[in-house]
Amino acid sequence: MRRGTFVRWGVPIAAAAVIGAAIGAGPVIAAVSGDPVLPERSAEQLLADAAAATGKEGGIPPMSGTVQQTASLGLPSLPALSQAGASSPLSLLSGSHEVKVWYGAADKLRVAMPTQMNETNLIVNGGEAWYWDSATNTATRVSVKAPAAPTHTPAPVPRTPDLTPQQAAERLLAQADEHTTVRVINTAEVAGRPVYQLVLSPKDAGSLVQEVRIALDGETYVPLQVQVFAKGSAEPAFQIGFTQVTFTPPAAENFTFTPPAGAKVEENTLALPEEAGRHAEEHAERAKDVAGEAKVVGDGWTTVAVVPFDLNDVTAQASQEGGEGAALLDSVLASATPVSGPWGSGKLISTKLVTALLTDDGRLLVGAVTPEEITRAAGVK
Repeated sequence: MRRGTFVRWGVPIAAAAVIGAAIGAGPVIAAVSGDPVLPERSAEQLLADAAAATGKEGGIPPMSGTVQQTASLGLPSLPALSQAGASSPLSLLSGSHEVKVWYGAADKLRVAMPTQMNETNLIVNGGEAWYWDSATNTATRVSVKAPAAPTHTPAPVPRTPDLTPQQAAERLLAQADEHTTVRVINTAEVAGRPVYQLVLSPKDAGSLVQEVRIALDGETYVPLQVQVFAKGSAEPAFQIGFTQVTFTPPAAENFTFTPPAGAKVEENTLALPEEAGRHAEEHAERAKDVAGEAKVVGDGWTTVAVVPFDLNDVTAQASQEGGEGAALLDSVLASATPVSGPWGSGKLISTKLVTALLTDDGRLLVGAVTPEEITRAAGVK
């Protein structure tokens, strides 16, 4: 979407969705099926409730649970994924992965990522954090060094008017109505808890997305699950959400950590000196340059990003670095289909949710759109 659906994940999962008009689910059908029935609410009311729940002082309520992420994107065979452990980013492109979460407050958090053979843990307690990797038997203590106080007074900037959750919901709805329809289901259940589901459906037939479902807890309005369905698929192509959740404060022992006997202990300080600020400025300038070279074709759910892309340079760099990235690139390119048209020629890569086109004239086009949409975008110079 031009101002698209905005989904933000934290711990636990927090999301806000851009949606259109709402249709309430029928309680009679729910009564027949035996599913839980929540009071009917409009999409506008649910957005306002979710914003209020996650934005109030103190943040979301204390909780703990298990989050499962599942991806079935229809990618080509990726041999590297079978060799990369669950700690590898590439492993998230397929299969299912679990993360255990304990959240006590903004400065009390624990995330455990178990695998068949080992486990990694991130424990944050106040100003101290530990990262434990059982595979390497290494515990790293991380502390943050605050930056020096600024020597100059920042220039005043205009302040935008504060929005109430209700006003924010109305704005999002107004922006979404052109491209999205929505219905509200009040009979769903996630992790054993009754939830409201906001079901977003693209109006444009050129999108590969059939619908996006965002589940909000019926009591706390904390988002518990997000599912993305591709057209023609009964199962979600991507899903992340709680399989078990409890809204009670976790025990204090969950946020304490003592390195096991024999473990290697390392110290790491994250300093924020002036030099870091200069590096951030340099990155911002480079990002601005890239943005200047990129462009967007279309709008809404059929938006296509177009950026300069030299396949030879990328292939050469991947070959030099080797490892999983090179194997992934080789596998994806092997699955590409040669295509051509009035716009030129290139290689088309298709998955359930994303289509990419590498043109021979040095462009990369990417979008959650059909091949027809992306080749049409390639003709827009």
